[in-house]
Amino acid sequence: MTAQSLSEMRELLQRHGLSARKSLGQHFLADPNLTRKVVAAAGVRPGDRVIEIGAGTGTLTRALTEVGARVLALEVDSRLRPVLDETLFGLEVDLRYVDARQFDFGSALTGRPWKLVSNLPYDVGTGLLLDLVRRADMIDSFTVMVQTEVARRLAATPGTADYGLPSVIVGLHGVATRLFSVPPHVFYPPPRVESAVVGIHRQSSSGPVERAIELAAAGFGQRRKMLRASLRSLLSAPTVALAAAGLDPTRRAESLSPADFLRLAEAAP
Repeated sequence: MTAQSLSEMRELLQRHGLSARKSLGQHFLADPNLTRKVVAAAGVRPGDRVIEIGAGTGTLTRALTEVGARVLALEVDSRLRPVLDETLFGLEVDLRYVDARQFDFGSALTGRPWKLVSNLPYDVGTGLLLDLVRRADMIDSFTVMVQTEVARRLAATPGTADYGLPSVIVGLHGVATRLFSVPPHVFYPPPRVESAVVGIHRQSSSGPVERAIELAAAGFGQRRKMLRASLRSLLSAPTVALAAAGLDPTRRAESLSPADFLRLAEAAP
C-alpha cells in the first residue's frame, strides 16, 4: 500500500467502522503528493531517525519509511490499531499507542540527531511542539503541519502583529521558516482553517534561556504596557535592569528580539 488518496482513506476508515475524533483534533492527511512533499521538505534521508507524533492512518509514516528513515511513531488513539496494522504491515516502524504529552522523549530518543516530522493534532500540537523545542535537544529539526495562524506566530519577527511568546521561544532555540501552505481539501475530514508546514532548525543556545522565556512571558502577558511596567512582577528594579541590558525601558515586549530577552536575562538573573 502506498500513500492513501482521499477516497482510499475514506474507504479504509469505513471498513474498520471508524471516523476522525474532533476531540483529538484529528484531520488525517490524504494526499500522496503532499505527503511526499512534506518528507522532502524535512530533508529525510536513508538511515535518519525520525519521530512522528500522530500516526493517524499511517500515510506519512509510510512515506517516511519509503525514503529509508527509521521511524518511531506515536498515536494516542488506540482505535486506529487495526488500521495501522494494515497500512504499516511489513514495515519496520516502532509504533507506540501513547499520549505524546506523557511520553518520555528523553529515554526513548537515544543518541542524536533526531528529526520530528508530523501532522500535529490541532488540539495539543502547539504546546507540545514548543515544549519539545525547549526541552528535547536530541531533536535537531522539526517539520510540522499546523494551523496557518500558528505557523505565522512561530516564524514571526519582532514588531509584527504575529510576534509573541511562541516566536521568542523558537528564536531562542533555532530558526523557523514557513515552508508552504496546505489547503483544507487534502485532509479527511477537512478542517475549517488553512494549514501550513513550518520547518524549525535547532541552533545551539547558551545562557539563561529559560529566564529569558520567563521575562518574555511577563512582557507579552501585558503587551500594551511598557517593559518597565510589565516586568515589575519579576524584577525589583526593571528600569535599572533594562538599562543594564542596553534596552530602553519605554519599549514594549513586541519590539524585543529573542537575543534582547536573553541579554536582559543575563543582566537581571
